[in-house]
Amino acid sequence: MNPKHFRYSEAGGVGTIRLDRPERLNALTFDSYAELRDAFVTLRTRDSVRCVVITGTGRAFCTGGDVKDIIGKLFGKSEAELLAFTRMTCDLIGNMRALEKPIVAALNGTTCGAGAVIAAAADLRVAAESAKIAFLFVKVGLSGADMGAAWLLPRIVGFGLASELLMLGEFIDARRAERIGLYNQVVPDAELEGAALVLARKLAAGTTRGLAVTKRMLNAEAHMTLEQALQAEGWIQAVCMQHPDYREAYEAFLAKRAPDFVKHAPGARAAEPAR
Repeated sequence: MNPKHFRYSEAGGVGTIRLDRPERLNALTFDSYAELRDAFVTLRTRDSVRCVVITGTGRAFCTGGDVKDIIGKLFGKSEAELLAFTRMTCDLIGNMRALEKPIVAALNGTTCGAGAVIAAAADLRVAAESAKIAFLFVKVGLSGADMGAAWLLPRIVGFGLASELLMLGEFIDARRAERIGLYNQVVPDAELEGAALVLARKLAAGTTRGLAVTKRMLNAEAHMTLEQALQAEGWIQAVCMQHPDYREAYEAFLAKRAPDFVKHAPGARAAEPAR
């Protein structure tokens, strides 16, 4: 991982992606979209990473596509070129959901447009009190259904609230976002990084197989009937019962200690920092 359009770091099983164009409110370019899309593919096989945090630098998490570098240039594109661009943005969200590792979005400020959908595609969202959010596509003459927003948002906040957020495209503040379930946690701005890391480290210490399967089933069961979901969960749980993490949890309970799931994570021990 040697990105050119964002910063990346790792520690203790947590990989951190930091959008770093504070002078442009972390707006995305064609190149940064593509690099983010590819990064979430790379992270699938990066054994040293068991949880991912995505955040921003400065006053914004991400304000979507850059007005000069993307929006202005799209007017000269053909229909095929426009479709290639929108497919790329959708692939970024698809790759986030396909990554079978928890993703925590640490929302440090203004979050809108594509930035709002990136936040929604994360598994958990921790926000600073300043982190207002808007799915503002209709405000710029586009469909509110963009980058999977109309699939993701109803599953987070419900159909009625998703309709409001996508059809009005207006900003809501952090406390309202927390009340409706869009944010999992809201903290003072100065505490955001610490709060996100606490959550990410807790997830990184969890059962790698169990968390991967949980995310996989959350994605898959959106399309299943109850009967299909019960069949799928029965099968996958039986598979998980054969994994070493299940025995580790049992032995830890008997020994009255915390379970060590990290020792069974692929390649994790070699990647752990010296203690």
